[in-house]
Amino acid sequence: KDIVVVHRHIRACLVAGFGDAGQGIRGLDRGSIMALSTRAILALPDVGGVLISGTSLRVTDFDAVLDVTRAIPFTRGTAASQLSGQTLQTGKRPAGRINAMTTIHTKHFRVAEGETVDLKKRSTVVDPFYKSKEDYATQLAEHVTHLSALQQLHYASSKHAVLVIFQAMDAAGKDGAIKHVMSGVNPQGCQVFSFKHPSATELKHDFLWRTTRELPERGRIGIFNRSYYEEVLVVRVHSDILHSENIPDAPHHDRKIWEGRYRSICDLERHLHTNGTRVVKIFLHISKEEQRKRFLARIDQPDKNWKFSTADIEERKFWKQYRHAYEECMGATSTDDSPWFVVPADDKQNARLIVSEIVIDTLDRLRMSYPTVTAERAAQLQTIRAGLVG
Repeated sequence: KDIVVVHRHIRACLVAGFGDAGQGIRGLDRGSIMALSTRAILALPDVGGVLISGTSLRVTDFDAVLDVTRAIPFTRGTAASQLSGQTLQTGKRPAGRINAMTTIHTKHFRVAEGETVDLKKRSTVVDPFYKSKEDYATQLAEHVTHLSALQQLHYASSKHAVLVIFQAMDAAGKDGAIKHVMSGVNPQGCQVFSFKHPSATELKHDFLWRTTRELPERGRIGIFNRSYYEEVLVVRVHSDILHSENIPDAPHHDRKIWEGRYRSICDLERHLHTNGTRVVKIFLHISKEEQRKRFLARIDQPDKNWKFSTADIEERKFWKQYRHAYEECMGATSTDDSPWFVVPADDKQNARLIVSEIVIDTLDRLRMSYPTVTAERAAQLQTIRAGLVG
């Protein structure tokens, strides 16, 4: 039967069709090889190494290869015969997922540290990464399955935390992206927080206080639907809000306030990264015309009436001001460790595929493994097992 083996020292991932984990593996010490089930290999997404196929090590089931998550940059539909007799070097993890249409390279949507952001030069729509609705559903399901496996490992490893921040103009699809992308994640390992207008108690504290209380713990994925960035976005557009926050000299030194808040945010995210929390910020980039269409849909479709607010129309009048606030904010706070991603959002399905890829990439980069047991504990478990078998 097919088995998956991982070499503990060189971190090479092998999918082979043979019975003995040591058979046919030249130059490797049997003692450093452990056999794992295909399901277990899902817990090793960041395995950089070599897929070997040939006479003594051959791929017999391509679905098994697919389950070696991101160890090789191939997708469903690639015939196993295409791998026969090849040695595929994958020491560096693939930059994106290859699908039937094209590759989702998340780096194309990333805001570089120090970049001067101009949203007018960033498209709100790109060529679709799917051929049809059915293909989209299939791809998203694969992404969700992959993400679920990574989240399970993340939860068990419990060494890092991941914070995903969503920001966008109204009707850009934040709720839908969160719902669809995170649909397969165990609720025990994921926390979602939506931040509305601050309460009277929250206004008595610094602007980071209310969100800091909800930061994810190690082993968890935290999702902020809006976040502390509202304090340099909506508060900047409606600077009168600063009066209610009792910021010293706010009416006369707003430039100083925004620069100070950018520094505070960068300091917070640097502190989080140093202590194991990976912060990823996603801006769903929607066009004003697409927003208009979605507002009309919310009015015309009774089951969407509840989503529409007259306040959304009022905020639409400040489109240019919000665009400027986002541009300056992302330029000041996107860093190598805690980057911003500008995701074209006029196509909701495309946006969800990109978002899921960004989250998967983030988890892929973590050095995660299941907790190991000592030899003494392993022996104890075998003794218990023997007793249960009877």
